[in-house]
Amino acid sequence: MDRLVTIRSSQYGLDIELDPTADFSMLLDTLIEKFRKSARFFKDAQMALSFSGRSLKRQEEEQILKAITENTQIEILCIIERDEKNDIMYKSIVERTLSDIYKREGQFYRGTLRKRQILESDSNIVILGDVEPGARVIAAGSVVIVGALYGAVHAGISGDRDAFVVALSMQPRQLCIGDIEAKRQIICQESLNIKGPKIAVVDGKHIYLDPLADQTPELI
Repeated sequence: MDRLVTIRSSQYGLDIELDPTADFSMLLDTLIEKFRKSARFFKDAQMALSFSGRSLKRQEEEQILKAITENTQIEILCIIERDEKNDIMYKSIVERTLSDIYKREGQFYRGTLRKRQILESDSNIVILGDVEPGARVIAAGSVVIVGALYGAVHAGISGDRDAFVVALSMQPRQLCIGDIEAKRQIICQESLNIKGPKIAVVDGKHIYLDPLADQTPELI
C-alpha cells in the first residue's frame, strides 16, 4: 500500500510519485492518509509540486491539490510539469524566484497563451507555458516564461527599467522593458547565439540578452 504513493522532497518542493496502474481513487485515499500523518511536518510550508510515475488528467490534479489543501497547511505555489529540456529553467526559477513572487503578490499563469490572447498583471508574473505568435503579455513587474516566447511582452509597463524577461527560448515579435523597446532583429540574433534559458535586461538605453545561468534574478 505504501508503494502506491511516494512523497519525496525535490529541488522544486515536493515530488509525488504515483503507481501507474492502480485505481486513482485508491491512490487518492493513500495520498490523503500520508499527508494527514505528516501534516505537522509540513506546517505552513510553501512549495512547488511535481508529479511522476503516472500521467494525470487536469481533474485528477485538482483533486490531489484539494486533498493536500484540506489535510495540511501547505501553500502550493504551482504545479511543475517535469520535462528534461526545462529542468535547468525550473531549477533557476523555483530556487531563486517562485517563493519570492508568491510573497510579493506575484502571479502564476499555467497554460500556453495563443493568438489574440492578452495576459495582464499588476505585479510580477510566471507563465508555465509558451507565449505563441499573436499573444501578448503586459506586466508592471518582471515576466518569467517557463517555455518559449514568440509573441509580445512588455515588462515594467509603468516605466520600471529594472524589470526583466526570462524565457527558455526567446524569439519575440515585440519586447519592451519599461520605456525601452528592443530591436527585434538584434534580439532574435542574440537569442540564436545563446544556448539554454535567456534573460532580457535593460542596460543604458538598450535591451540585451544574457544566459540565465550567468544571472541571479530576484523579483522585487
